[in-house]
Amino acid sequence: MIASLTAFQDSRRIAHGSATEVISACKAVLSKEPQASIVLFDDATGRQVDPDWRGSVAQTVSSVMPQAASNDGPVDAPPLRRGPGRPRLGVVAREVTLLPRHWEWLATQSGGASVTLRKLVENAMRTNPGEGDARQAEDAAYRFMQAMAGDLPNYEEALRAFYRKDDTGFARNIQGWPRDIREHAQTLVERARQAKTN
Repeated sequence: MIASLTAFQDSRRIAHGSATEVISACKAVLSKEPQASIVLFDDATGRQVDPDWRGSVAQTVSSVMPQAASNDGPVDAPPLRRGPGRPRLGVVAREVTLLPRHWEWLATQSGGASVTLRKLVENAMRTNPGEGDARQAEDAAYRFMQAMAGDLPNYEEALRAFYRKDDTGFARNIQGWPRDIREHAQTLVERARQAKTN
């Protein structure tokens, strides 16, 4: 589910908040300017969402919700089918590609490959709980900047500074960007930095 959205009309941020709040604000703009060019971003991923503006606010909100699941490909469990896995317990069979030496090592582990892989994944999740969040926050900042600032002055220099964690250089290179784009990019970069330290 999308937790929050940010909407831009050209380089001006027109709304930020829950899907309902942002869609309502966008519909207000579109009622006055039907041809307005509005771009919405999922704040968690930085990906653009493409609402169906027809219908009520609730209908438009429901049109963006499925996109959260499909942004990185299908994340829903595949339809139940007979075969490997235990769907009733939430265990779903999917394909894993490993090198022959990995399969050989897994074959020597007690409990078999599936048990060993589950243990390795659980251990990694405990050891590095925020690593996935940090990567997602970094990707969100990148996607937003690519979409909204890709043609702006010093874009590449700003990106290089971002990935070098040179906050001073990043701030210097985005000074010429429109205020709302600059401020939102800065917010996303700060979120990525915080996710790295947590």
